[in-house]
Amino acid sequence: MKNNFLLLFPALGVLGLATQCQSSKSVTTIPAVTTAPVVASAAPKEYRYESVPNDPLGVRIYHLDNGLTVYLSDYKDAPRIQTYLAVRAGSKNDPATATGLAHYLEHMVFKGTSKLGTQDWAKEKVELDKIEALYEVYRGQRNDPAARKRTYHQIDSISGVAARYAVPNEYDKVMGAIGAKGSNAHTSNEETVYQEDIPSNQLEKWAAIQAERMQEMVPRLFHTELEAVYEEKNRGLDSDFNKEFEALNAALYPTHPYGTQTTIGTIEHLQNPSITEIKKYFGQYYVPNNVALCLSGDLDYDATIRVIDKYFGALPSKPVPAFNAPVEQPLTAPITREVLGPQSENVMLGFRLPGKASKDAVRLRMLDKILTNGQAGLIDLDLNQQQKVLEAASFTDLNDDYSTHVIYGTPRQGQKLEEVKTLLLAELAKVKAGNFPDWLIPAIINNEKLTRTKGYESNEARASAMYEAFIERVDWKDYLQQQEDFGKITKADIVKFANDNYGENYVAVFKRTGVDPSKVKVVKPAITPVPANRDAASAYYKQLTAMPSTDLEPVFVDYKKDIQETQIKPGLPLYYTHNAENGLFNLYYILDIGTNNDPRWGLAADYLQYLGAGKYSAAQLQQEFYKLGCSFNVSSGADRTFVTLNGLDANLEPALKLFELLLNAPKPDAAALKNMVAGTLKSRQDAKLSKQVILNAAMVNYVKYGPKNPFTNILSEKQLKAVKPEQLTALIKKLPTYQHRVLYYGPRPATDDAPAVIKGAPTPEAPTGVRYPGLLWTLKNVHQTPAKLTPAPASKDFAEQPLKDRKVYWVDYNMVQAEILFLTKGDLYSKELAPTVALYNEYFGGGMGSIVFQDLRESKALAYSASSRYANADKLGRSNYNLSYIGTQSDKLPEAMAGMEALLTDMPVADANLEIAKNAIRNSISTERITKGNVLLSYERARRLGLDYDLRRDVYASTQKMTFDELKKFQNAKIKGQNQVILVIGSKDRLNFKELSKYGTVQQLTLKEVFGY
Repeated sequence: MKNNFLLLFPALGVLGLATQCQSSKSVTTIPAVTTAPVVASAAPKEYRYESVPNDPLGVRIYHLDNGLTVYLSDYKDAPRIQTYLAVRAGSKNDPATATGLAHYLEHMVFKGTSKLGTQDWAKEKVELDKIEALYEVYRGQRNDPAARKRTYHQIDSISGVAARYAVPNEYDKVMGAIGAKGSNAHTSNEETVYQEDIPSNQLEKWAAIQAERMQEMVPRLFHTELEAVYEEKNRGLDSDFNKEFEALNAALYPTHPYGTQTTIGTIEHLQNPSITEIKKYFGQYYVPNNVALCLSGDLDYDATIRVIDKYFGALPSKPVPAFNAPVEQPLTAPITREVLGPQSENVMLGFRLPGKASKDAVRLRMLDKILTNGQAGLIDLDLNQQQKVLEAASFTDLNDDYSTHVIYGTPRQGQKLEEVKTLLLAELAKVKAGNFPDWLIPAIINNEKLTRTKGYESNEARASAMYEAFIERVDWKDYLQQQEDFGKITKADIVKFANDNYGENYVAVFKRTGVDPSKVKVVKPAITPVPANRDAASAYYKQLTAMPSTDLEPVFVDYKKDIQETQIKPGLPLYYTHNAENGLFNLYYILDIGTNNDPRWGLAADYLQYLGAGKYSAAQLQQEFYKLGCSFNVSSGADRTFVTLNGLDANLEPALKLFELLLNAPKPDAAALKNMVAGTLKSRQDAKLSKQVILNAAMVNYVKYGPKNPFTNILSEKQLKAVKPEQLTALIKKLPTYQHRVLYYGPRPATDDAPAVIKGAPTPEAPTGVRYPGLLWTLKNVHQTPAKLTPAPASKDFAEQPLKDRKVYWVDYNMVQAEILFLTKGDLYSKELAPTVALYNEYFGGGMGSIVFQDLRESKALAYSASSRYANADKLGRSNYNLSYIGTQSDKLPEAMAGMEALLTDMPVADANLEIAKNAIRNSISTERITKGNVLLSYERARRLGLDYDLRRDVYASTQKMTFDELKKFQNAKIKGQNQVILVIGSKDRLNFKELSKYGTVQQLTLKEVFGY
């Protein structure tokens, strides 16, 4: 499950997904289909709904008789529906004596009910009642360790008895069987939200099981799931950002739960849980009048509300406890906090502001965009563009009672955090003084509209907007009105708002690199593994999965039909897909050349953002693109370079002219290069402080390719400092001269038509009264290339190592957990293996219903996260690899490694899981639709693998016929007994080296070895 921090940044980047609309409502009624026999004289039930005229999402809001709120939006991009079940209760509603309760309850809701997840409820309930009573005794024994140990032994013993009757992960099995994706949930301050992306033909099964989960919560497998939450807590203790953000909130909100409590809870409360309190919380808040269902996708409004009413309508409503928000006293002077940890340094400034439903929240969002919008904000241009800091940005954390505005920055080499703080406050002072261009606010408004338009293409974003409105407690029309209000903000409004709210009233948190003296871990309790009962099934499961549903046929991409291929000129192909939905475009120039050929390509791509061209400085170019509602990017990977332009298609010509000017005539800038080199060196040092980069990039590449590999293929510090500006601009100018292909997804036709003035009033397609030219005309006249393109040099792929010896490589890192990666080299890529690989991954290690997850987390409580995947190569001629991961407490390392090794050696047989895996693949592929610009990117991926068709066709046709023997044969041949390399990152003071030596020769790797510098 996600916690608040995992959800934070994506959520804060969303401003809502509705364009301007009228503020009036309309109320319509539709007849209902009742579940009882129809009586001729009976009047049909009528469902009343609210809607807002000109709502681009076409949302209908229903209120069932029991108070359940239902938001529906019909968007037929694919035969799937994104669903959210949103509860208006989060960590701020936790009792002060039981923090983390809402989050732990979120985990328990996945454990089933008295019908779902049990083989014999009557017998199981007897044992579960004993466990609940024992936990209350356990809580009262805080001062008696010996008694606590005895009580926990009883809990563990009885839990083993209760587990005999349980069907672990049965909810996940149901979701897998119906082809659901993205099964997850998150808890934050004011909300607990459960999400599923389901096939549209499985709506009734989804409704039935969600309504079942809403009726009751059964705390089965409680102590093993609690251990998973311990692991989640330990992961948080290993995250400097988590600690920093908690310190910020604690200072900003000394009396409100935003600061006094954390979503995951304290160690003390996690170690003394109360099932009784969790049940009480569920009964208080998980009631229909406190819940919303938000669905967007391929749905029929009338049929959908009938199904929802059929299953949810009988749930009883009840009063919900009121939350009385503590009132914080104004901050009158800066508050400073310091946080220590192994990761890179930064400073974070936080301001406390009104809640998200207030008018000030709209102004806050605008001020945030004035500071950083990724292109033309004050911090973007003054600090990042001019390289005065390594990186800086701002973001908002909008909540009901208060909102937080955060401005943060990371220092350059030798730069003090106090200096970064001063620079950040200086940018804020510019806003207060009105020292920003008049065009910036209108440009922000237009770009936010474009962002929302892009968001309309995602059912996840559409449904997210609905549940945000519900949690925010605002009518849908008022939620949409927020966007209209955003579009009316003036410069004077922002200047006044900034002066009224931003002064000395902030908290500054200095995150410094060092050893945290307060760092502790959640101690591992003694847990006896519980049975997995993989082939067991409840009667409810059998009944639910037997419910009939309409079959849906898959639709595969036909690259020859779905992509129009032509030539801009001989040797320069254009691949085109039409956008019939909106006025946005994506344009790509793709070259088969990258850093493997010359490591300077990556440096040149990064350099481009700091360069001007023609009459424009670098900052002016960014501003011009932002005014046009367009943006560009150049990124160079190991063997490909992507040159990308996207935005409003009406402005394609001027944006492309600017982009071509930059590519063909960039101005060398010695000062910018010097600063960039210094920043690159600082970033390299910071990378050595990131455990994710160390394990997943540096160590993996070291094992696959040896010390000289794509990750270490970089310029040395001496080489970096010797690079001349003209050398990099010369490389940039070469980009359009090499053979490349052009990909376009957008609304204009792929014709050679020239622009023309058309008579009559402007239209949405031609607001200026000018008919836009055809794409070919634009590219022929604007895309600057030589008469003959130069063939791209042959790729210089690094040779893969044979991995002949069994070895264990480890890197020392100050952390509570240990993270372990088992890596086995497979065969060269072959499309013939694709169906077997797909089914093996789904069955063995692909999700919460997989063998690996069930065994290592659910049964043995060894990890919060565990997975295994046989990863196909992304290019013909490269090898596949099997990667199996587990993150666990260091003192669980022996059991965790033995558990993973046993599964990789002897894959358990579970016929039920195999059928679920087959159903998941069938239902997933039959409802997937590769559309829009993804058609082009899908083709790009296919051609790298030597394919000219949609490989899902083979997977769909073959997996349904496969047997377990075929999977077993695959594992025995490709994984079991293969020369395996194990990668470990953890603290040398906590790692068990005697245990590690059982798996091969143990060798410590230094950071210099794996990073190459």
